[in-house]
This record gives sequence, structure tokens and C-alpha cells, in this order.
Amino acid sequence: VQLQASGGGLVQPGGSLRLSCVASGFNLNDYAMGWFRQAPGKERDFVAAIVWSGTVTRYADSVKGRFTISRDNAKNTVDLQMNSLKPEDTAVYYCASYRHPYLDGAYDSKEFYTYWGQGTLVTVSS
Repeated sequence: VQLQASGGGLVQPGGSLRLSCVASGFNLNDYAMGWFRQAPGKERDFVAAIVWSGTVTRYADSVKGRFTISRDNAKNTVDLQMNSLKPEDTAVYYCASYRHPYLDGAYDSKEFYTYWGQGTLVTVSS
């Protein structure tokens, strides 16, 4: 079982990046999926989540309206489109599989995610 995140890099404030997470060793459509991020010296925080079908999404207030999570079960991928990036978005971003195919009340808690990718660094700076 492996989740491989990619797409990070250096971007100027106001710019965009698209992160991608590819799953191998399991069927992505058996799980809801999430993205988390961890800034230096801080906790790993919830960013976005999506149910197995892609029909329901959830976002942290800090990224709502700027980030969009999506998935392609045929390709076993989950993406995070990040627009209007701010310096405070700088962090290592992780994708993870949730304990259920749907999202219940604990979707923003990292403790209930099972498999994690290795992370990809996003730096927003001029």
C-alpha cells in the first residue's frame, strides 16, 4: 500500500499549484481521501477531504474558496488545486486515506486516517 504525493514547489503569493496523490496497492474508491499540511514547528492540520464518489467535499476554513479537492478513481488519484496561494500556505502537504468511504464527523482528525503519503513541500514566497 502506497500513496505518492507530488506537485509541490516554490510559488509566488497569489499563484497556483496542483498537487496530485497516486495510490498503489489498494483501490482508492474504497476510501474517502484527505489532504493535510504541516508547517515547520506546527501540528499537522486538515486541509480538505472528499468522499469515495467525489460528490461530497469538505474544507478547512482557511482554504475554503481557494483550494479544490478532486479525484479520479479510474486513475487512482486525488488532486488538490490550490489557487490564490498565501505565504501562510507554506507547508509539507500530505494525502491520506480515511477510515470510511464516506465522511463522518471525524473527517478533520488525522487520527482517523489510515495510510499516508510521504508529503510534498509547498513554499509560497516572493
